[in-house]
Amino acid sequence: MLPHYYTIKGYGEHEIVIQKSRFIAYINRSTTEEAAQQFIQEIKKKNWNATHNCSAYMIGEHNQIQKANDDGEPSGTAGIPMLEVLKKRDLKDTVVVVTRYFGGIKLGAGGLIRAYGKATSEGINATGLVERKLVSTMHITIDYTWLGKIENELRASEYLLNDIHYLDKVEIEVYVTDHQKKPFIDWIIELTNGQAEIVEGDKLYLENPIAHQEE
Repeated sequence: MLPHYYTIKGYGEHEIVIQKSRFIAYINRSTTEEAAQQFIQEIKKKNWNATHNCSAYMIGEHNQIQKANDDGEPSGTAGIPMLEVLKKRDLKDTVVVVTRYFGGIKLGAGGLIRAYGKATSEGINATGLVERKLVSTMHITIDYTWLGKIENELRASEYLLNDIHYLDKVEIEVYVTDHQKKPFIDWIIELTNGQAEIVEGDKLYLENPIAHQEE
């Protein structure tokens, strides 16, 4: 599992007009090729009367699935420029469809490449990105006498307190990254004079929106 990666926030769409042609970018997150293909087909069905519905997606931890489709535009002028935007931004598990309604003015190969790249890039910006960071759930069990001190220290620290369970003893859930794990354990042991029970639980990804990212 990657320690962190970037992907799209969720579904989004954004339209631009270039030389009277409408370019509508539809963006979504897809973790499988089947889901990406289904999304592409849904957009094609929605825009059945469009001139072109070009697509690109990049899926997998190591971007192992990469596909681009020009859907009738001159070869290499639509799907590939769209995929290049995904690759340049290193956006994993992301699918893009750019629908074109032809406005009567031909753009030429260079113009098409710029138009599809621009539509993809602006569509991504409009939809928004997130960083997914891998964390472990650390379960800290302590006597109630330690609760005030530990809770205050945690809230003032870099570690992310997730939940507190008030049982026979107090169980505190804290999210830590791999590189934080050892210093975190050492810190809790020191704070509690070795009287805390520390158990590592499940790993999961936390999502944080990231600031506007240019190509």
